[in-house]
Amino acid sequence: MKKLFQALNGSYADYEIEYRIHATRRMFQRNIYEDDVETVLKEGKIIEQYDDDFPLPSFLINGIGYEKTPLHVVVALNSIEQKLIIITVYKPDSLKWTNKFSRRIK
Repeated sequence: MKKLFQALNGSYADYEIEYRIHATRRMFQRNIYEDDVETVLKEGKIIEQYDDDFPLPSFLINGIGYEKTPLHVVVALNSIEQKLIIITVYKPDSLKWTNKFSRRIK
């Protein structure tokens, strides 16, 4: 599994982070903070890649938030405008995920 920075054209620092309204609402409901999301983006690993997503390709990132909470972040990549667009953020359910929340239970 690779990290997000390996999929970027350039450095992580070159990209602006933009939060969709849905992501902001879910973060508020789930007590997840921007620091958590940024930690997962920097340190987490890509566990699923959605190249055919429209209008932009996206990734599911698995990582540990700032306060040591397992998190999944769905992020779209706009390479042209150098933006990481946060689609949603959630705490993975141990009944649906295995292997440190990196693989779906079928």
